[in-house]
Amino acid sequence: MRAPTKIPEKIIRVIEDLTPQAPTVGVVGGVPGGMPGGGVGGVIGGIISAMAAPPPPPPKPKAPKRIRLGGNVQSAKLINKARPVYPQMAKMARVQGSVRLEAVISRGGSVKDLKVISGHPLLVKAALEAVQRWRYQPTMLNGDPVEVVTFIDVHFRLS
Repeated sequence: MRAPTKIPEKIIRVIEDLTPQAPTVGVVGGVPGGMPGGGVGGVIGGIISAMAAPPPPPPKPKAPKRIRLGGNVQSAKLINKARPVYPQMAKMARVQGSVRLEAVISRGGSVKDLKVISGHPLLVKAALEAVQRWRYQPTMLNGDPVEVVTFIDVHFRLS
């Protein structure tokens, strides 16, 4: 609380309606002669609700549209892996290394939405073409297939 900084010039007087109200007994639609301030249910309501059917089970939680692999999420199972064709220019230039891709594995197990994260430019196209042909076993969450975001490394080594 804070003390006023100046005294008001005019004071407004509030007049309250002090007419007595009729006391309410029970609840609207309740038992005639019910208790003042009584609640919905009471003894009779408790008996009726005990005979009612149990509430329905809670709805099954909706699976997320897409999850990201890592932590406690199991990685997707690869069932068909097409080997990349080593680019002729990369062979002649003696280029080797890895191409890292980010991919979305669809609910059906096909690869979509490939994005290059890193890798030598001479190797990227071959890695993308190979990974697009890969197939995975659908990832299940609570019995429902979900899309999965994952990282894929494609290695190129000269023999």
